Amino acid sequence: MSVLLFLAAIILSFWYLRNEEFDREQESVKRDAEIAQQQIRLRLIENQEELARMAREIGTRTIDPEEFLQQAATFAREHPEITSLMWLTEKRARRANYSARAFVAEPAVRNALPTPSMPAPGRASESETAFTTAQALRQPVYSGPFADARGTPVFQIHLPLIDRTEFSGTLVAEYAVESLMRYFVPNEVSNRHAITILDAREVALASTVTPMPGQKVKRPSIVHELPLAPAGNGLVLRGQGYRTSIGLISNTLFWMVAALSALTVWMLMGTWRHMRRRLQMQNALVSETNFRRAMENSMLTGMRAMDAEGRITYVNPAFCAMTGFAETEMIGRMPPFPYWPPDRYEENNRLFQQELQGRSPAGGIEVKVMRKDGTLFDSRMYVSPLIDAHGVQTGWMTSMTNITEAKRIRDQLSASHERFTTVLEGLDAAVSVLSVQQGELLFANRSYRLWFGADARGHGLLAGDEPGLPKLPDSEDAHDSFGGLPTNELTQAGSEPREVYIEPLQKWFDVRARYLQWTDGRLAQMLIATDITARHNAEAQASQQAEKAQVTSRLVTMGEMASSVAHELNQPLTAITNYCNGMVSRVRSDAIQKDDLVEALQKTARQAHRAGQIIHRIRSFVKRSEPQRQPSQARTIIEDAVDLAGIELRVVPRHTPEEGGVIEFSVTDTGPGLKEEVIARLYEAFFSTKVDGLGIGLSLCRTIVESHRGRIRAQNLYNGDSVTGCRFTFTLPVEIARTEAAPTSNSAVIQ
Repeated sequence: MSVLLFLAAIILSFWYLRNEEFDREQESVKRDAEIAQQQIRLRLIENQEELARMAREIGTRTIDPEEFLQQAATFAREHPEITSLMWLTEKRARRANYSARAFVAEPAVRNALPTPSMPAPGRASESETAFTTAQALRQPVYSGPFADARGTPVFQIHLPLIDRTEFSGTLVAEYAVESLMRYFVPNEVSNRHAITILDAREVALASTVTPMPGQKVKRPSIVHELPLAPAGNGLVLRGQGYRTSIGLISNTLFWMVAALSALTVWMLMGTWRHMRRRLQMQNALVSETNFRRAMENSMLTGMRAMDAEGRITYVNPAFCAMTGFAETEMIGRMPPFPYWPPDRYEENNRLFQQELQGRSPAGGIEVKVMRKDGTLFDSRMYVSPLIDAHGVQTGWMTSMTNITEAKRIRDQLSASHERFTTVLEGLDAAVSVLSVQQGELLFANRSYRLWFGADARGHGLLAGDEPGLPKLPDSEDAHDSFGGLPTNELTQAGSEPREVYIEPLQKWFDVRARYLQWTDGRLAQMLIATDITARHNAEAQASQQAEKAQVTSRLVTMGEMASSVAHELNQPLTAITNYCNGMVSRVRSDAIQKDDLVEALQKTARQAHRAGQIIHRIRSFVKRSEPQRQPSQARTIIEDAVDLAGIELRVVPRHTPEEGGVIEFSVTDTGPGLKEEVIARLYEAFFSTKVDGLGIGLSLCRTIVESHRGRIRAQNLYNGDSVTGCRFTFTLPVEIARTEAAPTSNSAVIQ
């Protein structure tokens, strides 16, 4: 540590002196840059004041262009940094121009070619920007640096010309950047340090040091930058300096101290490495011993070492925990060992001799081991030669594992597998498992073997061409369509049950498929095929019976339709016949007037139209699958019925609110009434009191009324105990069209 501290003190001393010298050099560069800036700034301010006076004289028209050129020549001789003076009008025309580089002054220049020094409207140039800014601010404005027609870096100052508060142009003075550097940077400054003027893009416009052409300029170690005031146009004055002091690596004293210190440190490091290596070796030995002991103590496998004569030389804690004997009770023991069961001495001795002769099987041997408390457990022992560090066999190493639980689980698995196989073999359904990649039949139960044999063709027949079920590969090199698919998603997904007909067996099967992962990791497909031939035949017979029933139903419906047509057409055809016979009789007897004949013909036409409507309704009924209810006027229904009945019938509509929003249609006669047994069977199909009646009229009426959510009934009318007539009544749901209508009005709308 003392050597290191001494070396650090020497290095810090050199570093402090070097930094002290660097600070002095940096302060010198800063001071020279500020002197150069001050000289240039004072010159620019003086020039700006004189130019401002000249601009006021031009603005007040005190001088003309000739006098301006004389003053400009005088001003340029006294100010070599000025390259030209221009008098510009408000339209950017030159009234007078003096160039320090020309031999003759130009009082007025017309039709001159545009140059970078001239502002021009619509052209992006530094001169135009300064002109427009001076026009807007009415103050002197410095332009940014640019190259004139000769390629010399220059910048301008534009002073506005004010004539009675009106802008009449500018007075433009153009500075050469290199002249500013040459005339106003003191020699003592340029002798000590390099001074450079740069633009906003850090391009050097002028410098006190001219670099050699083609050589790369060395980057200065000390730089100090200042703005070129009062121009404020992006020009920067940079002072540059280089360190003259030598570094630490050039100091001989430093190297001597460093060499002595390094030698001392090397000697100390050598000693330290030697001590560290010894400590590491010692720690490694301790760690190795502790690791081996921890490994032996944490192993669940019992370890036993014997010498060449069969004497126990080592047992680990796991071996002691298995047998229940302590280490001291087994170290140095010769056969018979204390953990040998007394009834197995002969067998264990035979196995022990095999161990000593090196003839123990590689898969280990299964033996019974007795604990100290007398209990037995099953174990498996593996014997291997014990080799020392010189490669010489010194004995035998035996590892022992308790396999009692594993053997019990194995026996249970065997029994479970036997039960599972028995169940599958006893199923009436065919169960088969096929490897998807190889097309190998992995399992088939008794029913499968009975129907399809022991090959995979039956599985392929059951799988068929159903989407999602793979076909059997033609060869072992067939393309695997399931390659790359995720096994988990396939095994979790299933397929819908499907019915398959197997032509060779003349049987129908209900097939269910599922993907699973076989015991060896292969993707497999399991099919469960149930014989449904009997059910399929029963369904076919039921379908045939249903078809026969439908045919019968169609015949019955056709009979009912024929009866309905006959019943419905009977009345209008009868009315047509009566009207025609009556008209014929009255025509023959010349007892009919023209109006009566027309009325009778109109009634006949209406009855014929009614017959056509009946046919139309019957056809509509045949076409429609369900009844179509529509709103109708009760008046229209009554008038049609009265017109149909002619002089034989009288209908009285009546609203009965006690039955809840219905309209009642009733027909009353004055006959002897109906018998009670007739009233009880009046609406039965094919029941009639007429000899030639069909017995379906009232049945059809009841069906029609009830389909419209109405009711129909018949009752006898009594005067005391005697029957005075019979009344047929039916009701229909009603919607009252006008609330002010009378209760007995027949203008209601039925639904």
